[in-house]
Amino acid sequence: MKKLFKLFILALFVSAAGMAAAASDRGTAEEAVALVKKVIADMKKDGKEKVIQEVQTGSSRYKDRDLYIFISGMDGVTRANGNNPKIAGKNLNDVKDADGKYMGKERFEIARSKGQGWQDYRWPDPLTKEIHKKSTYLEKYEDLIVSCGIYKN
Repeated sequence: MKKLFKLFILALFVSAAGMAAAASDRGTAEEAVALVKKVIADMKKDGKEKVIQEVQTGSSRYKDRDLYIFISGMDGVTRANGNNPKIAGKNLNDVKDADGKYMGKERFEIARSKGQGWQDYRWPDPLTKEIHKKSTYLEKYEDLIVSCGIYKN
């Protein structure tokens, strides 16, 4: 009986350690907001173009685990994407998520009407490559929308 109990405790410990390790691979809502605010502060200090270039090249200053920055103009054209540089220069206003939602248009509307906020949609997770729910925090800064999202797996 003692041996069975010890095995149960060991299995419980291993399971909890695995969940903690998986959770540490994920950014939090607070970290996403902080990363957006850091990008905007750096733009004010170092200039927009310098920071946009750093985001576009995947600088570790603007990337943390599954958190990455993406920046678009108020015209819908992507200026930088820390996870997929190939998107830069493309207008994403007509791009739909996995459920058919026009994400770019919604993001623009949140930025235009509120200046900042959260947006929910479904998008490929950079860690698993599977489609998952994602919540993105965005802030309008001058003529740009600076965004960072968290995956809700």
